[in-house]
Amino acid sequence: MHSLSLQDRTAPDGVCYGCGGNNPHGLHLKSHWHEDGVHVLAEHLPDAKYCGWPELVYGGLIAMLVDCHSNWTAMAYHYRAEQRTPGSLPRIDCVTGNLGIKFIKPTPMGVPLTLRARVEGEVGRKSRVICEVYAGDVLTAVGDSVFVRVDTGQLAAAAHGREVESA
Repeated sequence: MHSLSLQDRTAPDGVCYGCGGNNPHGLHLKSHWHEDGVHVLAEHLPDAKYCGWPELVYGGLIAMLVDCHSNWTAMAYHYRAEQRTPGSLPRIDCVTGNLGIKFIKPTPMGVPLTLRARVEGEVGRKSRVICEVYAGDVLTAVGDSVFVRVDTGQLAAAAHGREVESA
């Protein structure tokens, strides 16, 4: 995973706590296409401050990692479906429509986590993403979520009660 990440190519000014490269306090998660052309991968080593129970990763951190990485997986699939390079304009953005996490085994602290995600089914306005979380070689959690393609400018305006300009 030595090439620029999807985040660096598409949103170098990103401020998301989980994956924004421009957030000085964030986790800076980086997602890359796997060589199999099906999965998008990311790696993360949780800092000790993200401990839940002693020696175990806080489940909320796992949910955040799954959320961010799955969202980037959905966007990567959209770019590919449109035969476009990530980062080409107009930018493709998605938001979380539904986040589901199944915790399978406790996730130990001090072990690098690998997130392995793919779109399940059709790439559309709403896309289902399956994201597996591995601690080393052990599957510890699975995300089954839906991501919705949106215009983030319009979404932010609506959230703040501002008038939304129509295109």
